[in-house]
Amino acid sequence: MDLWWGFNNVRIKEEDKWKGVFMTHVGSFEPTVMFFGMINSPATFQVIMNEILRDIINKGKVAAFVDDILVEIETEEGHDKIMEEVLKRLEENDLYVKPEKCMWKV
Repeated sequence: MDLWWGFNNVRIKEEDKWKGVFMTHVGSFEPTVMFFGMINSPATFQVIMNEILRDIINKGKVAAFVDDILVEIETEEGHDKIMEEVLKRLEENDLYVKPEKCMWKV
């Protein structure tokens, strides 16, 4: 599965917003969420994914690589159960998949 807007769901701490400031022709812009070009965005997002899916990852059922999630289960029933849990946790954390970039039960 591929996530939609992964990095853009990570809020920047109020005291760290100044670090991402950049100038435009109409003034300065102070971002409130991480964007891909920021240093450590991938690492920070990987930590978030590891926390959200920690117990499932530890069971060896799921692997998360930044904004990509791989689910590998031997039975169809087990696959459906794990998929429900993964999708539930993603939704609880305002993370959503791009259905057109996902492969289901392949």
